[in-house]
Amino acid sequence: MKRVRNTSGRGQRALRVRVKSAKGRRLSSTLWLERQLNDPYVQRARKEGYRGRAAYKIMELDDRYRFLVPGARVVDLGCAPGGWLQVAVPRINALGERKGKRQGRIIGIDLQEVEPVPGAEIHLLDFMEEGADDKVKAWLGGKADVVMSDMAAASSGHKQTDHLRIIALCEAAAELAFDVLDEGGTFVAKVLAGGAEGELQKTLKRHFRKVANVKPDASRANSSEKFVVATGFRGQGTDDQG
Repeated sequence: MKRVRNTSGRGQRALRVRVKSAKGRRLSSTLWLERQLNDPYVQRARKEGYRGRAAYKIMELDDRYRFLVPGARVVDLGCAPGGWLQVAVPRINALGERKGKRQGRIIGIDLQEVEPVPGAEIHLLDFMEEGADDKVKAWLGGKADVVMSDMAAASSGHKQTDHLRIIALCEAAAELAFDVLDEGGTFVAKVLAGGAEGELQKTLKRHFRKVANVKPDASRANSSEKFVVATGFRGQGTDDQG
């Protein structure tokens, strides 16, 4: 691995890391590693103690829509490695450190073990299993104000297949949100642009007063990733009301 200096005549810039291909490592892996090493959000996350660049995505979304407020009850689906939990804990005052502000609560759910995050309660659970919604409400001590998800299905290498998989995952997360959200609540989830999200959008617009689609600055420019932010949950029985 070597560093290459950019000498454009406009002053010294940050050194770019070049990664040499190693025996047994695929080119795609080498390019991914090089991208990670040169990503300013990855570098910033290391410096500021966050578990990944994704932390800055939820920061941007919350700065704009203000759903992680003191006292909020939050569910983070697919919470590994924990970056979104790290951001949410102080914003909802989960540790009770902001005197005079309501204390919030956050439940993290994942299929794999996640290193503890002070102020967050983490559970191993497949959120698509029967009865998962009841478990979440029991752990939370009631209904949630926010359900958020940065989940992505394992990549197949086929763009359209990956798009369909993540839309299906997002639809499943939305179904859980309909069961556990309190009226007025917020649903935030990652999707991939690609044409198959129309039904998801229609469903969300039926259940929420406002639905926005946002690509945070922290998302890579060449990624089809975007986030849906649905606010003002209408409550149970929305479908019955038409």
